[in-house]
Amino acid sequence: MSRLFVGVDTSCYTTSVCCVSEEGIVFERRTMLSVPLGERGLRQSDAVFQHVKNLPALVDALFSAVERRDVAAVAVSAKPTAEEESYLPVFLAGRLTAVSLAGALGVPLFETTHQAGHVRAAMFQNESALPDGDFLALHLSGGTTDVLRVSREGGPIGKIERLGGCEDLHAGQFVDRAGVRMGLLFPCGPELERLANSAKKRALKLPSIVRGVTCSLSGPESAAQRLLDAGEPREEVAYAVYDCLARTIAKLLTNAMAQTGLTTVVLSGGVSGSVLLRELLQARTGREFLYAQKGLSADNAAGVALLARDRFSA
Repeated sequence: MSRLFVGVDTSCYTTSVCCVSEEGIVFERRTMLSVPLGERGLRQSDAVFQHVKNLPALVDALFSAVERRDVAAVAVSAKPTAEEESYLPVFLAGRLTAVSLAGALGVPLFETTHQAGHVRAAMFQNESALPDGDFLALHLSGGTTDVLRVSREGGPIGKIERLGGCEDLHAGQFVDRAGVRMGLLFPCGPELERLANSAKKRALKLPSIVRGVTCSLSGPESAAQRLLDAGEPREEVAYAVYDCLARTIAKLLTNAMAQTGLTTVVLSGGVSGSVLLRELLQARTGREFLYAQKGLSADNAAGVALLARDRFSA
């Protein structure tokens, strides 16, 4: 049996554990945190409590599927991003579990970030399309809308530099706030996308606010709420949300490519998993961007496990 590498990720809404070998993913399991109907999120204390409850079952499932003696290293997302002040309590639950696993197994522990895990997951099975040097990445989620420059020096991921992004509301928050207002279950992405695809009329437009590689989504979100207040059909407003995101992202990426001279772009994070958003982006830009394979756009530990493999090999 080849060596195995375990990743642990405890984000704001998902508990996840993954194991990869030299050949690919051999185990991947995640549990969504429970958010009460009508709520737009969880308090950190409630999320940490749910992670603590979820992790034992996920670890038991892992070691029912793989041999402990084959595990060569463990990695964990210890904080949201590489920014110095980046911190969220939810990641402490995953770190405690990963420290315990690595110690019990007698293997190295590597700490990484939730953002690096998302980018690495999107790189998986896209390696042949990636340049040897730097490339651009866009991380779209409920807590992050970041335009990134990713260096490949010293391995698949070296330095990650934030070039810009959203200065107020994040892409996932935009989707979720509109969806919760429409009575959809949180997180609202899949249901809102289904609603948007059912829209027969697609004329509603929300403003797209972009300056260089910085954008704002609070204004478009307020505009969407006003349309709902005015009685506009939910499905038409839902489509307008995705149309606005596509126009905004297209401008951000066009400006980032012009600023850096880089032309390869990897999109990661839960919002990037939307098929409708991908179609609208391609129609808007005429470009083929790189995305995570099906199931790996949303929060998961696959990228973290792959980073464990990368760093062990290095």
